[in-house]
Amino acid sequence: MIFNTFFYYFLFLFPSAILFRILPGNLRAWSCAFFGFLFFLYFSWQLQGSWWGPACLVILVWEGLFRRYYKPNSVVCLIGVGVSLLVLGGFKYWNFFTDCMYLYQNNPVRWEEWFLPLGISFFTFEFIHYAVDRYNGKVEKGTAGEYFAFIFFFPTMVAGPIKRFQDFLPCLRNPSNTWPLDWNRGITRILTGLVKKFAVADLLTSLSDHLNSQDIVGAPRWVLLLWLFSFGLKIYFDFSAYSDIAIGSGRLFGIKIPENFNWPYFATNITEFWKRWHISLYRWLVDYIFIPLGGSRFGYWHTVRNLVVVMIVSGLWHGAGINFLLWGLWHAGLLVLHRNWVILKSRSGSQKYPKLWAIFSWFMTFCAVNLGWAFFAMDASTAILFFKTLITG
Repeated sequence: MIFNTFFYYFLFLFPSAILFRILPGNLRAWSCAFFGFLFFLYFSWQLQGSWWGPACLVILVWEGLFRRYYKPNSVVCLIGVGVSLLVLGGFKYWNFFTDCMYLYQNNPVRWEEWFLPLGISFFTFEFIHYAVDRYNGKVEKGTAGEYFAFIFFFPTMVAGPIKRFQDFLPCLRNPSNTWPLDWNRGITRILTGLVKKFAVADLLTSLSDHLNSQDIVGAPRWVLLLWLFSFGLKIYFDFSAYSDIAIGSGRLFGIKIPENFNWPYFATNITEFWKRWHISLYRWLVDYIFIPLGGSRFGYWHTVRNLVVVMIVSGLWHGAGINFLLWGLWHAGLLVLHRNWVILKSRSGSQKYPKLWAIFSWFMTFCAVNLGWAFFAMDASTAILFFKTLITG
């Protein structure tokens, strides 16, 4: 991963953060954009090994130029959303959907040289956020340099968190001027992320790597659960580590990056879990999909439909595959069950033994979330084999 390389820190992060601090205010945004531009070129080439990856820079440049036409209630904003969805769909989902059309057999339009542009899942969601909020008059236009700094801010380009322009802009214009405190806390947060990654997540990989069809067959139930729950811990420490590094990197600039995790495995229900897990994505899904669909304002079945749609989007956003679709549906089912439980509980009155119930609720939530990781860690057929082996032994 990019955050694990010396090039990230000594070629990009430290030089750009120092330059950002010493430049006058009118040049800071452009320095951010410049280093982000170089970052995308360099690591796209490293990851792709050809000019195709760096060439995708045109997507970000196009967005930066096209956004100047965004105005409140303008159809151009809707065009911008459509273009962003086409870009994301073309690169990430073309093979998935066309394979489904041809039932995964002899797909004549399959993109054999398929690849993903660096950070496409994250920067397209930021494009959509800006276009929608400009349409609704919730965010100011900003200068060209400020918007390019927003979309090219490389600490969040690869693995989030997903930023909002209205939160990023004040920090860009008036970054914190307490250098020693910012660098102390920023470096500490980066080191915390690196420890999570190398000392915990990578160590757990030795267990979670057994989640394959060959190892699953014949493994005892307790071993299957050990492997799966190890993956659940691994993905948390892995992903939260990248968020820590991104947030710490932003702190070096004096820029506040939104938190992305808040001890999600301590949640006592699935709704609370989603408010603590990948927080920036959860808030994006709520603001730009759930609420526009009507939220929970139009009755039970309308709410259920919206939850299912949101979780399907969440699943497919994480990856283009049947397994990610099933993972999204798993969480949709859990959210619907919890909503029914809340309704039932409100009718039955107060709960006896609240502390014991809280412990039980936490345990059930923890188990349900981790069982769902089977669809995230394995392809659909392997996940089904996993559950079959777990049940039948």
